Amino acid sequence: MSTELLLYGYWRSSAAYRVRIALNLKGLAYRQVPVHLVQDGGQQHAPAYRALNPQGLLPLLVDGETKVAQSLAILEYLEEVFPVPALLPADPAQRAQVRALALHIACDIHPLNNLRVLQYLSGPLGVAQEAKDAWYRHWVELGLAAVEQGLAELPGALSLGERPGYLEACLIPQVYNARRFDCDLGGCPRILEVVARCESLAAFATAAPEVQPDAMP
Repeated sequence: MSTELLLYGYWRSSAAYRVRIALNLKGLAYRQVPVHLVQDGGQQHAPAYRALNPQGLLPLLVDGETKVAQSLAILEYLEEVFPVPALLPADPAQRAQVRALALHIACDIHPLNNLRVLQYLSGPLGVAQEAKDAWYRHWVELGLAAVEQGLAELPGALSLGERPGYLEACLIPQVYNARRFDCDLGGCPRILEVVARCESLAAFATAAPEVQPDAMP
């Protein structure tokens, strides 16, 4: 394995945000390689990046000769290769529960409101800004309401009792996006409590979009 992990990402990509949190929680050093999702027609489409990741998506983790795309696959890779500290519960049932909530965020909520979907709505489909924002809020609020219910089944305040892990690495970026678009989180007190606890921790604070080297005003 490489002595240096490389993370190809974009400061405001919530998927890259997830991986930054996970790397920080595990105490792993890594170097960021910015890939701007808007400049130059989207640098993720450039041949040089496509050669690394044919999906043309972010993030991408490079560990020596190993390249891992998709944020949750990266989290699984980190958990297997760098198992301590663990990001998943030891109990199989609790581990499955955490994965189910994380997958709900990453597969059911996020894809409907990520940049390329919003660009397609406003571009080829000609959807007006107000309608596009309504689309965004509808799917985020619906999805987070389900996460709110799922959190009630966890054995502790956080997914690892009193310690955050895999689930929080997915949840905090999604709430960040929800706040950006003024989603109504009034019915999600458990989520807001989790966010407040996590945002006070260095692993989350140093992963926040605004403090990344490629952050833009």
